Amino acid sequence: MMTAKILLIAIPFIWLGLVGGLSFLEAPLKFTAPGITLELGLAIGRLVFFWLNKVELLMAVLWGIGFLILRPRGKFLMFAGGVIVLILLAQTFWLLPVLDIRAEAVIAGTEAPGSSAHIIYIAVEVVKFILLPIIGAVTAKQYINGG
Repeated sequence: MMTAKILLIAIPFIWLGLVGGLSFLEAPLKFTAPGITLELGLAIGRLVFFWLNKVELLMAVLWGIGFLILRPRGKFLMFAGGVIVLILLAQTFWLLPVLDIRAEAVIAGTEAPGSSAHIIYIAVEVVKFILLPIIGAVTAKQYINGG
């Protein structure tokens, strides 16, 4: 039971750090480094976001295991966790593949067709970034104060 509580409380904050550090810090900053071309930045980004996605899927599974073991009170955690999982699935099976195709085209030197996928990815990443600390805080309040 203690391990499940730790999973439910710690994972959202660890996940938040990964998303904040990689999506909102590393991603835009890499293009400002001396010598980084658009093509090189996109190649690095593809690799970083491929592995971030895999780690996020692991985080979701571990958090889900903790959730299933403890069955926390209230519907908010189930709703917010479900929203995050839906975002993650959309990123995994739709947004990242679309963005990957666009990045490959730019890296190959061909003009990529216009797409709103990047804006959508950023928007859902912001939603995830807002929900993760709330989930962590709600869970911590429930299990630290409530036992």
